[in-house]
Amino acid sequence: MKMESHTPLDLTRAASAFAALGSEQRLSVLRTLVRAGPDGLSIGALGDRTGVTGSTLTHHMKILATAGLVTQARQGRSIICAAVAYDEVSALSNFLLTECCADSAAPCEDHDHG
Repeated sequence: MKMESHTPLDLTRAASAFAALGSEQRLSVLRTLVRAGPDGLSIGALGDRTGVTGSTLTHHMKILATAGLVTQARQGRSIICAAVAYDEVSALSNFLLTECCADSAAPCEDHDHG
């Protein structure tokens, strides 16, 4: 049996990020912020676009922020939310695919994960 090449910290960080994305509403919020780009959206605009508002949106934003996937910053009277972890989201998919077929007798030729 092969030893895992990931350190426990890597696993912990990935698990935290995947857990943060384990809700349809949070995934929708993150996708909406990714679409908005680095300028982000006001909390009101984010709520309008996702249909998630009030304390529910606040709760989801806290979870996403704790996982390091989004930020919130006050600009005047508005709170601006932005996706900040484009590299992290890419790293999450690579985390799963990096060792694709590593324990298989034959390499998986139909997977491009370079």
